[in-house]
Amino acid sequence: MSQYYEPGTSKGSIQDHDVIMRGRKLLDITGVKQVESFDNEEFLLETVMGFLAIKGQNLQMKNLDVEKGIVSIKGKIYDLVYLDEQHGEKAKGFFSKLFR
Repeated sequence: MSQYYEPGTSKGSIQDHDVIMRGRKLLDITGVKQVESFDNEEFLLETVMGFLAIKGQNLQMKNLDVEKGIVSIKGKIYDLVYLDEQHGEKAKGFFSKLFR
């Protein structure tokens, strides 16, 4: 997870990562490496900029394009959180709950 985009570096090897939310109902995410897990209340995605946890209600995967790294999620979105080294304790807590 140390491959973060730094301004002024070459973008050739790092895929773009964008998160576009429309009205808290639709979320389009690019730069997704893989979908770790998902259900109707939570998605865990591995992106080129770290793990991204999305929490909400009635969440559904609207679109998944693995080759392009694009995921679209619809539902009522409450929370978007990146889990990385700076939030190590939070990430540990999240993963320990996830893999009990």
